[in-house]
Amino acid sequence: MTRISATDRRSALVRSALVVVAARGVAQATTRAIVAEAGMSLASFHYAFNSRDELIAELVGYVVDREATAILLEEVDADLDHGTHDDHWERPILAQVLRSGMIRYLEHVRADPMHEKAMLELTQYALRDPGLEHLARAQYRRYHALAAEALATAASRSGTVWRLPVADVSRLLVALTDGLTLTWLVDRDDLAAMQLIDFSANSLAALAEPA
Repeated sequence: MTRISATDRRSALVRSALVVVAARGVAQATTRAIVAEAGMSLASFHYAFNSRDELIAELVGYVVDREATAILLEEVDADLDHGTHDDHWERPILAQVLRSGMIRYLEHVRADPMHEKAMLELTQYALRDPGLEHLARAQYRRYHALAAEALATAASRSGTVWRLPVADVSRLLVALTDGLTLTWLVDRDDLAAMQLIDFSANSLAALAEPA
């Protein structure tokens, strides 16, 4: 039988924990449920992690890193990028860039709603446990940093500057995407989600001005 390295064992347990949390919630994500999902023994779990809380902490980091691959703003269309040396090329309007990015984010949510449910579950769990509150704070610091980076890119591509500190705008963007995520998970109403995206993109764009 092929021996699994400690790193691979930890990764497999984290992925299995995500499946269990998404399907049953954190309370039901016992070590037995997680190892059963992973096809491992309890001994394998204790070989990889000292405790369930250690696994949950690593799971939070894992799901936040996964969010980073989809969050918030996509690149402007390739044909626009290819036209940057054309004298007739026009910069995209900021609201269009923001809208495009938020649509991409919605597509990410729609593609894997169980992942988003797990994210919400993990955040609430961390907030309820005095020993894990720092995980929720770290999670949102990461979100705000990703949003700030995306907003800076959007402003640069559209030839605008933010009239407020980008950190302040990033908090608004994260709050709006949180609302978008939760309401879509509840009602699965794509039209309502697009209306919220249009409102969000236009409202945020109003906080910028030409460079």
